[in-house]
Amino acid sequence: MRPPLSLSSPGSLSSSPALPDLYEASVLELQAGMDQGHFTCVDLVRAYFARIEEVNLKGPALRAVLELNPSALSEAAKLDEERAAGRKRGDLHGIPILFKDNIATVVSEGMNTTAGSFSLLKSIVPEDAGVVKRLRKAGAIILGKANMSEWANFRGNTASGWSARGGQTTCAYFPKGDPSGSSSGSGVATSIGLTAVSLGTETDGSIVSPTSNNNLAGIKPTVGLTSRAGVIPISSHQDTVGPMARSLTDAAIVLNVIAGKDPNDNATLSQPEVLPDLTKALVKTALEGKRIGVPRLIFMDDSITGNDPAIGVAFETALEVIRSLGATVIDPSDLPSAEELVAATHKSIVLRTDFKVEVNKWFSGLLENPSGVRSLADLIKFNDDNKELEEPEGYAEQPTFLASEATSVDDAYFKALASNRDLGSTRGIDAVLRQYQLDALVLPAPGKATRPAAIVGYPIVTVPLGYFPDGVTIRPAGPATVYPAPGMPFGISFIGTAFSDFDLIGLGYAFEQATKTRLERRAYDVMAS
Repeated sequence: MRPPLSLSSPGSLSSSPALPDLYEASVLELQAGMDQGHFTCVDLVRAYFARIEEVNLKGPALRAVLELNPSALSEAAKLDEERAAGRKRGDLHGIPILFKDNIATVVSEGMNTTAGSFSLLKSIVPEDAGVVKRLRKAGAIILGKANMSEWANFRGNTASGWSARGGQTTCAYFPKGDPSGSSSGSGVATSIGLTAVSLGTETDGSIVSPTSNNNLAGIKPTVGLTSRAGVIPISSHQDTVGPMARSLTDAAIVLNVIAGKDPNDNATLSQPEVLPDLTKALVKTALEGKRIGVPRLIFMDDSITGNDPAIGVAFETALEVIRSLGATVIDPSDLPSAEELVAATHKSIVLRTDFKVEVNKWFSGLLENPSGVRSLADLIKFNDDNKELEEPEGYAEQPTFLASEATSVDDAYFKALASNRDLGSTRGIDAVLRQYQLDALVLPAPGKATRPAAIVGYPIVTVPLGYFPDGVTIRPAGPATVYPAPGMPFGISFIGTAFSDFDLIGLGYAFEQATKTRLERRAYDVMAS
């Protein structure tokens, strides 16, 4: 086992010696410390800033954080005053949160919203994203913006975790480890306590995969549970915003705040009229009496797992744990559409068409964009005209952009949408849940676990499952990263139908609490790198 991450003592970063170890500190522990006067929100922000300073661009240069919020300390001081006056807003009052760089924040605060691209540097968004508004109201502190796979990994032929603005993010569990994407910086920063929690976005795998690679608990919500207003889009049919945390408790606390209707996002108007308190799902006995299916035909993608048996071995052990917690495991319980799903090309038609339409709307909605980019066609040209910034060696191509620009909303597009619904739901997740009377499906997070849920906007809850063994064959994952590698984490995912988020959180929590896999290993000694 590699030695644990070495960071300066948190107590040395504050006038108070009682600041907890931020590597594992939970939202409720931080909240209790501030309530009891052991430290202030200002102390907490300073401590996180100091941690980021140590490892983000220095030392191991993890490049997880793209920029810090210059207004964070002044906002923290105001929240400290509110707490002192007895006006605490809730569990997130004074809790620092890092946002993926495709989630809009007003420019007056001092941060950019760029999806990692220089084409959007210093652009001016009209207002905060819907989820940002909710978090501000709840008293959360915006710590900064996380690096990400540029354009949420949709440009084509760019490595996970790389953006032109931020460079290459790397996992903290192995030197140059692949952080996965596209919520790469959110995953890495949260994994070692550079932020209390973070927000990511997912179209297909972009919360699940970095959650898995970085030893986290993450929730990819049902499309429509959280607002996408003010989020740089790929597809309104698949995009969703969710929390990434070190525990499902923290993730549920955040999702409780950001879930809800938003008149600026029509998809949220389809959610149930009354949403449950998601923290009530955090019950250790949640697996008792449940029927959990294993869809073996979409089990794993060997190109992702590196053909290593470690994930399979850990998954079989996990199934025994699930049984021991009172669930019935139906294995196999394959989706009728499984073989077609693995080979399906319909998804790319929908995503490419949606992206062209929706990113053009994004550009046209900006109040200002100094680069002059106002459309996808402009963006393609900007990248080609600025090769030293946007097309360095190893990251030069943009085939998905080119394919997207060539699309139109035509009969093929509508047929593809219908096919996605058929494959993912009618003969997919909903079909298998009905056939075997299942409460949920379970799969290892690496591989094709996300595909059926992605194309129909269904939820996934992911928690830690295990780690690659020391003898695993290290393989290149991009121009500057490797995966798998010794000690790198991987997760397990619980998958359900639309708006089954509450139930999935319960299942994931029961497994998380029974195994406590996250606590088995800490990050490599980045300070010695």
